[in-house]
Amino acid sequence: MRTFIGITMFLLIGLLTAVGFGFSWQFNSGPLVNDDEQIGLGRQTVIRFSFSVAENTPKGLAAQKFAQLVKEKTNDTLKVELFPNSTLYNETEEVAALQGGSIQMIAPSFSNISEVVPEWMAMDLPFVFQNDEDVAKAFQGKIGNILMRKLEPKGIVGLGFWANGFKQMTSNRGTLAHLEDFRDLKFRILPSKVIESQFRHLNAKSVPIPFNQVYRSMESGLVDGGENTISNIYSKKMYQVQKYLTISNHAYLGYGVLMNKVFWEKLSADQQKTINEAMQETTIWANQNAIEINRKQWNELQKIGQMNVHILTNEEQDEWQQALEPVYEEARSYISKELMDAVYELRREYEYYEPDRT
Repeated sequence: MRTFIGITMFLLIGLLTAVGFGFSWQFNSGPLVNDDEQIGLGRQTVIRFSFSVAENTPKGLAAQKFAQLVKEKTNDTLKVELFPNSTLYNETEEVAALQGGSIQMIAPSFSNISEVVPEWMAMDLPFVFQNDEDVAKAFQGKIGNILMRKLEPKGIVGLGFWANGFKQMTSNRGTLAHLEDFRDLKFRILPSKVIESQFRHLNAKSVPIPFNQVYRSMESGLVDGGENTISNIYSKKMYQVQKYLTISNHAYLGYGVLMNKVFWEKLSADQQKTINEAMQETTIWANQNAIEINRKQWNELQKIGQMNVHILTNEEQDEWQQALEPVYEEARSYISKELMDAVYELRREYEYYEPDRT
């Protein structure tokens, strides 16, 4: 009998203890202990930002700068998550992924944007810009306004233009100085009718290849050469698989910074304002930084000394430019008159040769 009573008392004490612990929070007048991470998850909006290049490139550094500014300006209530080196999508996939809402932000090349909005090919036209000041005028002026306006019907909001730099020619088959040097060579290009036309008028072949496959395509001999900026040639170590470099400054590589329109419209007015402010600050910093990076990495390439370098003479540049004038006439069939007129206006300002358009 005593054993039974003892067992019963033990069970009753255990039951009362459990009930006490289970409901004690209702009678606790002290502050609750919270999980900081769970609070952050509840109030933080995440922007997934995908791009195809490395973090040490002009675009990669600009993306890091933008993410930091957004974090500071919003007390981390907006978080920009960066996905470099095509870890989510390569450059041929990212525009569609943005439109579908799988990611919220990208910064593709002008050429990749032109797959959706053909007018963006205007920025691929050869010999539009003499220098970085010309590029800035295009970004901030009529050309930039037209390009940004064309995005919205496609479900995209344009936030800004980021610079990389002027394109140079590389080859594994010899110096590229005269038109004859291009004959029958195969070049990697971005997907753009303008760029394809450019190489066709140089008597060369071309094939579009995503940026993350460029090194392998050059190493394997799938292509003989390509066009890219000094920063991309350096960061992707193309100097290891391309023996010849021509400093031609024949065209420009830059990026449109884009956001999914549906996502953008769900943000509050204050959040949109903050993103725009962060983008303006980033763009000023980034575009100046791109110039500096290309300058420094040009010096590094020269120190490495693995490429035979040729700098186009004025006469050689004139030869290229005259050969490429027909690219403009072809472009008028898929770029609006409004935009082509703005391009010709920019060229006239710098006294470029303008063909008879009558």
